[in-house]
Amino acid sequence: MFQFSTTSALLILLGFYGLTFLFTLSIGKKQENADGYMVSNGSVGFSMSAASMTATWIWAASFYAAASSGYQYGLSGAIHYGFWGALMILFIYPFGRRFRKLAPNAHTLAEIMHARHGSSSQMILAGSNIIGSLISLMVNFTAAGALVDILSPLTFTQGVLIAGAGVLSYTFWSGFRSSVFTDFGQLVAMIVAAVVIIPMIFFQLGGPELFEQGMHNLTPEQASFYSPTAILEQGAPFFVAVLAYAIGNQTIAQRLFAVREDLIKPSFITATIGYGSIVIGLGMLGLLALLAGVTPIDGDLNNLIPQMAATYLPPVMVILLFVMVIGSLSSTADSDLSALSAIIMTDVYAKHISKNKPNPKIMLLVGRATMVIATTLGVTFASLKLDILSMLIFVGALWGAIVFPVIASLYWKKVTNAAFTSSVAIAFVLFVLVRFNFVTLTGATAIGFEILAALGGAVVIGLMSFGFFGRRVGIVLGAIVACVLLFYTLGFLRNYIVLLSSLTAYGASALICTAMTLLSKKPDFNFNDIDKRVVEFHTEELNKEI
Repeated sequence: MFQFSTTSALLILLGFYGLTFLFTLSIGKKQENADGYMVSNGSVGFSMSAASMTATWIWAASFYAAASSGYQYGLSGAIHYGFWGALMILFIYPFGRRFRKLAPNAHTLAEIMHARHGSSSQMILAGSNIIGSLISLMVNFTAAGALVDILSPLTFTQGVLIAGAGVLSYTFWSGFRSSVFTDFGQLVAMIVAAVVIIPMIFFQLGGPELFEQGMHNLTPEQASFYSPTAILEQGAPFFVAVLAYAIGNQTIAQRLFAVREDLIKPSFITATIGYGSIVIGLGMLGLLALLAGVTPIDGDLNNLIPQMAATYLPPVMVILLFVMVIGSLSSTADSDLSALSAIIMTDVYAKHISKNKPNPKIMLLVGRATMVIATTLGVTFASLKLDILSMLIFVGALWGAIVFPVIASLYWKKVTNAAFTSSVAIAFVLFVLVRFNFVTLTGATAIGFEILAALGGAVVIGLMSFGFFGRRVGIVLGAIVACVLLFYTLGFLRNYIVLLSSLTAYGASALICTAMTLLSKKPDFNFNDIDKRVVEFHTEELNKEI
């Protein structure tokens, strides 16, 4: 296999991060303020917004996990990953317009929950976002380490440290603005590389004849486009997981609050198409490896893409792939740093420490300190070398507990803080019990969880339908799905723990939140109060002081 020399690898890495840092120098200190550092004052245009959303979501998982999916599940694996991931981006825009209408000056979704319910609901959402973004950082730095380890004499740890320092260097100063600014260039590089590299590997492996000659390497399940195993173990769990990402992921919400309000729909639809096209193609690399009989080095699927590149591409193309992967994971890692800084600045410092009277200068210091600490934690956790695809599905399922309570809270006036917090907490506990086999799934216990899971599937379809077609369609389709799933899943779904636990989180949170809301006698909430309670932190007067 081809490998860079130590000097070549260092020059490419330092060159990439050095040029990226120089580009961000154009965002000078005089333009910086607390709101700009977090959401660019809600004024990002169409092209930058769509590019940033696409680049942010094409992260390490999009390369490594898409290829892993294609390799593990065959013909349908790559489609499952790319299509459902794209659907996640599309799913957020109808709800996103509601969020922006209620709180035009918001910085985080947790901040809106503070205005709607109070501190406990806010910190539940903020806490889940912190956990998710730290895991995302870990995953991206893990991908960097795997890439450097395979393609150069540098070690995994050295690759992780270089990526961490590089991303921090250009994100630290201007926060979200630098993330959006660099996303555009990184996306262009990824598109060009994908268009060239994927067909080149395909023809190096034999072109169209590969499908005929390599089919014997596939099991019957892998050879079927409608594989039940692929659907139940990959497609359905990932579908459920990424829909939760749409609500629970601050990197998505941050771009929602940053884009001009009239450009939300076209930006998110464009990003949906762009993401799906690129990632389905990347997932095909895993299928090609399966057809060619390639065995991942050390049995680690994270090594699959760099291994394929080093084996089947000429040196110039390996450099291009190296830059493409580094750009993809960096575009998401800098978004995670920006998301974490916004959460700590807004939901911890502004709302709790300063009691809604923050000093913008201190806010900026808090944001930058958060980035340093988060990078350190991400680099440290990356040493665990956890499987990227498994981590992705786990985090998405974890966020499934908050989806219904968040959406219901911003449409239904009767939802209370107690209903929100109780439903999320109980759903999370039930998710953990099932996911980590703390309960024996037999008899009445298994049936109870399968009923909750069937309800969870109805919630997923019902919320999607509600977002695009309204309440009546959402309720009708949700009821139909609940009946169908009850018929097919009882006695069966207990064999698919990942999917069962994910749907349990959705179903339990929806059931408890609805029941507690209907039993509550508290007066209806006035949604106009949200806009009054969510304000810009850095007004013109304060900006002059800095």
